[in-house]
Amino acid sequence: MISLLRFAMTHIQFQQGPIRPPSEANSLLIRTTQGCPWNKCKFCTLFEGMEFAIRPVEDIKRDIWAARTFYKNRQFKSCFLQDGDSFAMETDDLLDVLNTLKEAFPELTQISSYGRAQTMTKKSPAEMQAICDAGLNMLYCGMESGSLEVLKLMKKGITPKSILKSAQYAKQAGMKMMTFIILGLGGKALSDDHVAQTAQLLNQIDPDEIRILSLAVKPGTGLDDMVQNGQFTPLTEREMLVEQYQLISQLNGINSNYGNYHGINLLMELNGQFPHDKEAFLRTIDHFMMMNKNDQNNFILGRRTHHYATLNDMNNTLMYDTVQQQLMRIEQQKLGDLEDIFYSLRQRMI
Repeated sequence: MISLLRFAMTHIQFQQGPIRPPSEANSLLIRTTQGCPWNKCKFCTLFEGMEFAIRPVEDIKRDIWAARTFYKNRQFKSCFLQDGDSFAMETDDLLDVLNTLKEAFPELTQISSYGRAQTMTKKSPAEMQAICDAGLNMLYCGMESGSLEVLKLMKKGITPKSILKSAQYAKQAGMKMMTFIILGLGGKALSDDHVAQTAQLLNQIDPDEIRILSLAVKPGTGLDDMVQNGQFTPLTEREMLVEQYQLISQLNGINSNYGNYHGINLLMELNGQFPHDKEAFLRTIDHFMMMNKNDQNNFILGRRTHHYATLNDMNNTLMYDTVQQQLMRIEQQKLGDLEDIFYSLRQRMI
C-alpha cells in the first residue's frame, strides 16, 4: 500500500491513490477513479471515509503527461490504473485515457486495473474487446470467495454468477486475469462451503493467476464487530492451512499460476503452477502438519515475528533456538493463549 500522494517538481503535479497490487511495485501509477464504487465489504478499510468519484478525463490526461515529464527518460513496461475500479468509467472515456497513455508511454506492454464483477458485467463483450485492444490487458479480481453465502456475509455486493460472467468477458477479450482468494473468510461456520465453492468457481474460470491471502481481521471493521459479538469465529493458523490443503486438492483442470507471495500467509513457499506443482504444494502442507506441536508453534511464531520466511529456515539452529526461547517465555509466563497471540501478531502484518 502507498500513501495518498501528490508529486510535485516545480510545476509538475499528478495524483496517486492509496493502493496498488504488490506485483505493481515498479509500475507507472495513474489514478482514474477515487475510492471504490462499493466500499461496503465487512473486512476492508482501504477507502474508509473516501467518497467514490470518477476523475474528469482531462484531469487524468493531464496527469499522464505530467507523469511523462516527471519521469523524463524512464521507461515503464507496465501501468496500473488506480483506485478501485477503472471499469466504472464510461467506455469512450476509458478508451480516451488508454490511447493517451500509449501515446505518452509507447513502451507499455501491460496496463492493468481492479475490476468489480458488477461493474464489468455492465459492459458489452464488444466494449470489453475494445478496452483490451486499447491496452488494458490485465484484470485484478478481488473474488475472495466462490461461496454465495460467504459473499453475502461479507457484503461483497457480487455473486459467483457475476464473477464468472465478468471473467468470461475478460478472457474472451484477451485479458489476463489475477484472482485474489482469502483463506478463512467464511470463518468456522462456512469453511467447507467457502473451500468447495471457491474451488468450483476457480475451476470454471481457470484464471492466469491465483493469489492467496490469509484472513487477518482489521480492527474497526464490520467483521471485527462480528468477531467481538461472537457472530464470526476466525480460523486458527492450522485451520487456514487445512483450508488451503482442501482448496488445492479440489483445483482440477486449470493451468493457473498459484502464489502465496503476501507476508500474511504462513507457507510462503507455496508458489508455482497448476497442475505441475499441485502435489508439491500438498506435500509441503503435509510436512508442516506432520511436525510435532512444539515445532508447529515454533514455526508459526517465527513467521509472525519475521524470523522465518519458509519452513527450511527452521534448519538454522540459531534462529530456531531464538524463536524457541520466545515460545517458552510465552508459555512459562502465561502471557496468553497461543492462538490468541498468533491472531494478534497476524493482525499486525496487515
